[in-house]
Amino acid sequence: MRLENKVAIITGAGQGIGAATARRFAQEGASVVLAARRLNLLQEVVEEIEAAGGTAMALSVDISDEQAVKELVSDTVKAYGKLDIVVNNAVLMVPGMIANHDTKGWRQNFAVSLDGAMFLMREAYPQLQSNGGAVVNVSSVCGLLGSTGTAGYSAAKAGMLALTRNAAMEWCKKGVRVNSVIPGVFLTPPTEGLMPDEASQAATAKSVPIGRIGDPAECANAILFLASDEASYVTGAELVVDGGRTAELHTGTASWD
Repeated sequence: MRLENKVAIITGAGQGIGAATARRFAQEGASVVLAARRLNLLQEVVEEIEAAGGTAMALSVDISDEQAVKELVSDTVKAYGKLDIVVNNAVLMVPGMIANHDTKGWRQNFAVSLDGAMFLMREAYPQLQSNGGAVVNVSSVCGLLGSTGTAGYSAAKAGMLALTRNAAMEWCKKGVRVNSVIPGVFLTPPTEGLMPDEASQAATAKSVPIGRIGDPAECANAILFLASDEASYVTGAELVVDGGRTAELHTGTASWD
């Protein structure tokens, strides 16, 4: 029960890594507030948590809306009396090549992933400061490496890493820890949409040094660690959870096997 008596907000919690994190936090004793735009998906996760004996509630929130974020924090405190943990996991990726990326699509990448994270951190800070809280921002390996057609998403996720480091420095004297998790490829609904057949999934798995695609629960475990008191001396850190993908140096045909 590593999160016993803790209250956590998790954004983008209707599916994938967010939903897995909500389940994991509840297993560890936290009261969990699941936030996303699609209430039906959130409610399904809440029902799973409650059926397993946990405590959770769902709130339909557009995380890019400042007023909605204020209400999210307010509603959480009204329901549970405090707020200890924030997990910024909500994301919206609008692909596009730089040479012809439309401005609206470019900005949409930032509105949820980066702006929304900052809004929630800002609104949650008074509560986090009072309770010695923790923030975990979910970035992406796309924030570390270049890829084709994801410049807006990648830039937003790189910005999240910078936001994390700055918040860690600004808030550490107030007892608030801020860290990042950097996921690689995980089998989530959006990922399955990009590789819907076994062949494409197998090819992706082969590109990962560990030899497989990650389970969202594995990323949730990393988030749990950073959110828990076990990471009491960790702030401003970037925990990569990618099966070794970003650690690998390709050397062409050279081999020492």
